[in-house]
Amino acid sequence: MAFAPSYAPNVFAWTMSGEGGGRGGSRRMSSPEATLSPDERSSEDARLVRRMAGGENEAMAELYERFSRPLYATALHILKDAAEAQDIVHDVFITLWDKASVFAAERGTAFSWAVTLTRNRSIDRLRSRQRRAELLEQAAPADLGYFESITGADANDPAARHDQAQAVRAAVAALPPDQQNALELAFFSGLTQQEIAARLRQPLGTVKARIRRGLVKLRDTLAPRL
Repeated sequence: MAFAPSYAPNVFAWTMSGEGGGRGGSRRMSSPEATLSPDERSSEDARLVRRMAGGENEAMAELYERFSRPLYATALHILKDAAEAQDIVHDVFITLWDKASVFAAERGTAFSWAVTLTRNRSIDRLRSRQRRAELLEQAAPADLGYFESITGADANDPAARHDQAQAVRAAVAALPPDQQNALELAFFSGLTQQEIAARLRQPLGTVKARIRRGLVKLRDTLAPRL
């Protein structure tokens, strides 16, 4: 997975290549790095963050090599999904780059900061996924046959879930604007129906009707593919 923020075009120029064919690892530490004590390693991490705050791309590359493997392992442990874990690591490194200037070593190590960011974002992603599933279960009653099709035998297969998400996005994009907006907020922002109604400044009943009509159309579009 490549990183290329527009405001720092040369910061990320590597691909994550984890063990066992995964994409979430990093290159192995060099032998001098392995000889550092924990305190020395923390001091070096802090120095790299300070260099990042000054806009040094090479410092980001070094920090990536030091942190990416354990951060990916943390995200994967929580999410059980390689692609989502990669996304989390990507977001965390963007945040480390953006917020490097506010890092204060006296409050904790750079590594603990990165791990906390990774854990919090992974938990948020997991909660969002669960809320979307709950919304689907509430908004797509059994007579639609939709909830069962998207959470069937392949629901625990990350590759199948990714394919389903891609198919849903394409189908949602083809809906009328009012239905599309409501479903995008439901599926991809993880909002409840009440939150969608507040966001759109529409009655709750109107939002529920839009979601139901949209789901009916999605069922007809997606049934042959899910």
